[in-house]
Amino acid sequence: MEFGAGKAIDRRSIPEAAHETKWAAPDGHLIRRIDWPGIAEAGGEALPRGSILFLPGRGDFYEKYLESLDYWHCDGWRVTALDWRGQAGSGRLSADPDTGHVSDYSVWLDDLAAFWEQWVQDTPGPHVIIGHSMGGHLVLRSVAEKRINPVAVVLSAPMLGFLTPGPNRTLHKVAEAMCRFGNPERQAWKTSEKPGATIAARSKLLTHDEARYEDEAHWKAVRPYLGMGPGSWRWVERGYASMLKLDTPGLLEAVDVPVLLLAARYDGLVSWKAIDRAARRLPRAQLVTWGREARHELLREVDPVRDKAMQLIDDFLDRMAPAPDSDVPA
Repeated sequence: MEFGAGKAIDRRSIPEAAHETKWAAPDGHLIRRIDWPGIAEAGGEALPRGSILFLPGRGDFYEKYLESLDYWHCDGWRVTALDWRGQAGSGRLSADPDTGHVSDYSVWLDDLAAFWEQWVQDTPGPHVIIGHSMGGHLVLRSVAEKRINPVAVVLSAPMLGFLTPGPNRTLHKVAEAMCRFGNPERQAWKTSEKPGATIAARSKLLTHDEARYEDEAHWKAVRPYLGMGPGSWRWVERGYASMLKLDTPGLLEAVDVPVLLLAARYDGLVSWKAIDRAARRLPRAQLVTWGREARHELLREVDPVRDKAMQLIDDFLDRMAPAPDSDVPA
């Protein structure tokens, strides 16, 4: 597929323009990152556009999004992506390396705030942040709690609600009980991305695009440390606790940053209704929804879905985070 500045990408190799390194968090924990210089060639002239920070989802890794990251690089953006602490190439927070565990989501919020402070000093503005799934949840909390200050936010299928029926407060109490009456680091479900789903049905939760889905298996084969299984009960319990924080009256209503939310109405992992409620609370939100043609990983979907998502992001950033020499009003 052609994109960006008319350049195709091999999704199963790190682009030559990108550099993989480690960032040391304030406590010394090493967080894996990847960076593109962010200069596009247009008519022989270098055009700085601004900087994008991308955060993936739970159990995710940035290799899955090389196609989109390189697309933004080809459009002139300085691009950075991180693994969350405790997954992919950023170590583990549990004795079982297959379990996605965290003691509290504040661990990730602290990492993002510390990285953001340094990153904005090292990169050209305007500064934009994009988060997928759990990454979208953490980005929105960080913005709502004024821990980071992007000029624009994009949330792809943000994890703003689980699909378990019942109010968050009740479900949080259930998860608390599961943590009290057993090891909170034990896996909360057995396989795949959600309780009750089989490994064979996993692709039907994520994308219709078989080739893009298989990219993930390729990367796990050549980089085994990327693999991760279900989340822990503590991850679930802290997830509900974090969602309750976002439910705080007045919190999202006070967000003055423009936010683009991209969502699939029939997403099998996160609640579209919760995304819709959040969009209604955010003063400067734009929500775009797909039907059955799209699954959870919108940036890794079949071309008609993915192309539309990328174009929506382009248009949103052109309006809300114009290049420094642009006259486009925000």
